[in-house]
Amino acid sequence: MDRLDELAFFVAIVDRGSLVGAARRLRRSGAAATRALAALEERVGARLIERSTRRLSPTQAGLDLAERARVVLADYEALVTGVAGAAVRGLVRVTAPVLFGRRHMAPVVASFLDAYPEAQVDLVLADRNLDLIEEGIDVALRIGRLSESRLMVRRVGQVREVVVASPDYLAARGRPETPADLAAHDTIVGTLRTAAREWRFGARESVRLSPRLTVNEVEAGLVAARAGRGIARVLSYQAAEDVAAGRLVRLLAAYEPAPIPVQLVAPSAGHRPARTEAFLDHAAAALRALPVIHIEA
Repeated sequence: MDRLDELAFFVAIVDRGSLVGAARRLRRSGAAATRALAALEERVGARLIERSTRRLSPTQAGLDLAERARVVLADYEALVTGVAGAAVRGLVRVTAPVLFGRRHMAPVVASFLDAYPEAQVDLVLADRNLDLIEEGIDVALRIGRLSESRLMVRRVGQVREVVVASPDYLAARGRPETPADLAAHDTIVGTLRTAAREWRFGARESVRLSPRLTVNEVEAGLVAARAGRGIARVLSYQAAEDVAAGRLVRLLAAYEPAPIPVQLVAPSAGHRPARTEAFLDHAAAALRALPVIHIEA
């Protein structure tokens, strides 16, 4: 096995904590990961990884080697891309929430592929936050405050939680003027959101709901809201087209909670290939230009 491959496998093992995860990240077999670790430990004459039934953990020697290996791999990548004129080629794995991905990330991916003919993208749409390391994701679009500290973050905009209803519904049932008024209205609630039956408006004000309709998918809730079935709460980008077209009306704007950040994230550990950096630059510029997540949204 190429010695650079050994280093790449070793760094992936340290990052993922498992041979299987490292193999998946490098799109190789588990046996190849095992051989790479064994060969490297034999070569350096020291135990680099402590094995347990639940996770592989680097020894101090392993941590030291991993740090230096990242530099070597980064230098090699820079050397190769420099000789090749910094060509952007290869696969970038990208994830985004389903609705945002369909409406906004898919066009970004298409324009990236137009700009870089030798690049490929695997776009994974999911409404749960995928583990970037475990799933081998290079770039993720995340909406919300981040709990993970080991991420590179580029903020591209912000959204708000908005309350909306159709003009027909409001004509028939009246317009709520305060959050407390919502208790007397038909509401449409998403089951995927935490505390869905209680809508909070800032730190002090909240309202308990008895929803007329619950749905597990945002678009279905918007369809129901457009049909006059009740009042829904969604993210501002999700309802932006309907509000602009007059199909939905934005309510209780004075009570909306603080904006929610929208960001591109990538694993911070290790060197990112030229293709990943190129996608981050391209996507950040394209997304920051979107009115629906404008910084003043």
